[in-house]
Amino acid sequence: MFGNVKNLFILVADRRGVTALEYAMIAGLIVATIAVGFGLLASNLSTQFSTLGTSL
Repeated sequence: MFGNVKNLFILVADRRGVTALEYAMIAGLIVATIAVGFGLLASNLSTQFSTLGTSL
């Protein structure tokens, strides 16, 4: 029984999983920001090229 309690304390004290999760969340936020920015840029470029094509 005491072996299980000892393993529980070891798992609770281990912070490596939490750190990996934090890095994964930061990376996900960066990817989402890039995706939204690229979507807005693509939409703006499409509008600009359509305007340019119409004026020619």
